[in-house]
Amino acid sequence: MTPSVDWSVAAATGAYLVRGGPVVDRAEAERVVTELSDFTVEAERHVRGLTGLGAGLPLSPGEVVDRPGWVRAAASGLEAMTTRALPDDEKNGALAPLVAGSAGVQTGVVLAFLGTKVLGQYDPFGGDDHAGRLLLVAPNVVTAQRAMRVSGRDFRMWVCLHECTHRLQFTAVDWLRDHFAAEVGRLITGFAESDGLGTLLSRVSENVRQLRDAKEKGSVGLAELVQTPAQREVFDRLLALSTLLEGHADYVMDAVGPEVVPSVAAIRRRFTVRRKGGGPLDRLLRALLGVDAKVRQYALGSSFTRAVVEAVGMDGFNAVWTSPNTLPSREEIKDPKAWLRRVH
Repeated sequence: MTPSVDWSVAAATGAYLVRGGPVVDRAEAERVVTELSDFTVEAERHVRGLTGLGAGLPLSPGEVVDRPGWVRAAASGLEAMTTRALPDDEKNGALAPLVAGSAGVQTGVVLAFLGTKVLGQYDPFGGDDHAGRLLLVAPNVVTAQRAMRVSGRDFRMWVCLHECTHRLQFTAVDWLRDHFAAEVGRLITGFAESDGLGTLLSRVSENVRQLRDAKEKGSVGLAELVQTPAQREVFDRLLALSTLLEGHADYVMDAVGPEVVPSVAAIRRRFTVRRKGGGPLDRLLRALLGVDAKVRQYALGSSFTRAVVEAVGMDGFNAVWTSPNTLPSREEIKDPKAWLRRVH
């Protein structure tokens, strides 16, 4: 079996290139690591209480890592996901021309950039048994908390609430992991079966007039410019799912409330400003990597979640987890009433 990316090269490159974290004295470092690990268990209890998901599932602490540790874990998780997503004939056939160490280097450069931004992550395909892995990136949490000048304890709990919501989404909804992998496989296979650069350029020419509409949808417009209609359908479903997952987690981390995170209002206000920040180079890289589109996903998905919960309560919202057919479409994410009419 020949992988499309040399993931060991990606991990080594990213871990080498990622910048070091902030200077932290030993006592503070130990406190941050201990709290992040302990808070993941406490945070998931609060998330379960609010959402009604996950009753009876085991409660496990998350893993606290540094930036190179996150890069290596992300590369491992991506390898597991793509291996799971693609059938054996795709791994050896259509993707074979993409096999190169250079792909690993390029992926490593991207991971090095993201390794300074990511606060935490639930990887549903990570871990030795691919049962999922909850990661908190301690130096990035400290950097963000210091920059915003908010309570360290509150901010760490707030971050854990978000990531534990992601873990619960995949562990409480038993079909979600396989569904996500299958959709990713369809998207990757479609790109791998492209007829070459000429075909891609022709699609750009045909689709460029749609770039403005794509931006208005809050999507990664550049990705859409090289898609066939069939690929765009898969992309739309994945984008809608991602928007739902991120928005649901954003809603939960605030809805748990000041009883758990006393300064939640101030944290949300300052964090929203921080998400839009960065210098010109940082903003360019964010746009190229789709980070800005992801920021828009948080707001759109959170609005959808809030509107549905206000209309039919949390139990009514949880109908989204019934099956792939009850997930909101890309258009329904923007129009919660359309989803409510269809599902309720």
